[in-house]
Amino acid sequence: MLWLHELHTVSGRHEEDFERAYRDGWMPELARTDDARLCWFLRVAHGTGRAYQVVTLTALRDGRAYERLATRVQRGDLRAWAADTDRWRHEVQGKLLLTVDWSPMRALDLATVPTDGRVHEPGLYMEDSAWPYEGKLDEYLDAARTHYAPGLERRTARSLLTLLAVFQAALGAPRRREVVLWQRVDHPERLPALFTRELPPEVRAPGSWMQDALAVRDDWESRLLRSADWSPLG
Repeated sequence: MLWLHELHTVSGRHEEDFERAYRDGWMPELARTDDARLCWFLRVAHGTGRAYQVVTLTALRDGRAYERLATRVQRGDLRAWAADTDRWRHEVQGKLLLTVDWSPMRALDLATVPTDGRVHEPGLYMEDSAWPYEGKLDEYLDAARTHYAPGLERRTARSLLTLLAVFQAALGAPRRREVVLWQRVDHPERLPALFTRELPPEVRAPGSWMQDALAVRDDWESRLLRSADWSPLG
């Protein structure tokens, strides 16, 4: 399975038009075949990054499904949709991702993904993108598997986050050494403490993920994302 990750910089005057294009266009159009499904539509939370940015994650059954979808957008039935959608955004940056072998979510039954726009409480997500040192990609992934993920599981009752998926940039992505940790924020009420106070010493001490991960990377970025109330997977 492949994942199409797109970061859209949307026109502020037309953010609702852009959202409708995905809710009423992209999502149901993908549902016409078994190749792909829109899984998440999320806004970068105001005050945490560049204004009017949207992240979408689309699941693709395999490489052939990607080729068919790309052809539909390039010269098929989705070409007009893509041209119309471009009117509502300034730019879009896309990349293909693969789940790593130990990701909590490795495969997804596309038939189970809602496509009817059913309304629910919006979810809050934290997307951590890490760029390991040159030659350290495999070491970073192994450290995340043996250190970061177990640490979240041990702190289940008090952890801010649940790790849902771990993605790795697919061949041909703009940055090969890229890992994306896809996480649900389970306790949003704890976020102010994260923003207003320095991390406690024990969180940065030797043996902690924040300290030990510096051996394999020191370049990473977090995005706080809020899903639309119709986003298929919450």
